[in-house]
Amino acid sequence: RNMILGITGSFGSGKTTVAQIFRKYGYKIINAEKIGHQQYDKTSIKDKVIKKFGKKILTNGKIDRNKLKKIVFYNKKELKKLNKIMWPEIIREIKSIIKKSGKKVVIDAAILIEAKALSLVDKLVVAKIDKKIQMKRLIKKGKYTKQEIKNILSSQLPQNKKLKYADYVIDNRKSIKHTEEQVKRVVRALASRQTSKKNQ
Repeated sequence: RNMILGITGSFGSGKTTVAQIFRKYGYKIINAEKIGHQQYDKTSIKDKVIKKFGKKILTNGKIDRNKLKKIVFYNKKELKKLNKIMWPEIIREIKSIIKKSGKKVVIDAAILIEAKALSLVDKLVVAKIDKKIQMKRLIKKGKYTKQEIKNILSSQLPQNKKLKYADYVIDNRKSIKHTEEQVKRVVRALASRQTSKKNQ
């Protein structure tokens, strides 16, 4: 069967950029966050989320992600509650996409380790970043306040702990060219592993 790679890293580590580079090498990208957003339209999920957080998160009868964000990104406990509802669904969806895709797959997910979803992947790539650069990049995006960023980061496993799970580490502290070089090396390493397996 085809290689399934997981790409993770803490918030703002540039893991999505890394995932996109893998696309050049014939990998299909599965973005866990996007899948998560799609789940909110499912009645079963919607009902569970409303039950947990109340009708205040709705706009015109739909879950308003911005309203939900204001709750969960300021409170670690609330974020954990939301993840508990969402992750089993996200994992189920990822599994079904993998089944249908029939090609090499990259799962781009911030909390792959925290969600105990490592069994989904053959190898794990962790994107590494410097705290200062990370903060700068996230604030520059303008989507989150400094406090929101701090809360999101504190709800995730710290980078040094994530790195312990890594089969491959991509250092995102320098230029995009530097990142691309590293991805190329990982792709080569994976290809030679698979060839040597076939020849055994």
